[in-house]
Amino acid sequence: MLAIYDILRLILDVAFFIMIAHIIMSWLLNFNVLNYGQPTVRGIWDGLNRLLEPVYRPIRGFLPDTRPLDLAPLVTFVLIIALRDIILPTLFGLR
Repeated sequence: MLAIYDILRLILDVAFFIMIAHIIMSWLLNFNVLNYGQPTVRGIWDGLNRLLEPVYRPIRGFLPDTRPLDLAPLVTFVLIIALRDIILPTLFGLR
């Protein structure tokens, strides 16, 4: 049972760090520190968006429209932290 916990924890940790990279990169792009015209930056940005957009899309469906601020990454980030640090340990009796 502990092996299942470790695998789920690893998946949530990887998702957490992918989201951190996406958030930081979005800031760097918005403040013109990174240039989207560079092939490497474009490739990384498009890859991160392809990974995270299927997660964000359903969350955007029930959130209110707050353009230009997208709250889906924040809600997803909080959900991942709650799953990783509160819900998962409680389900496996580690808390």
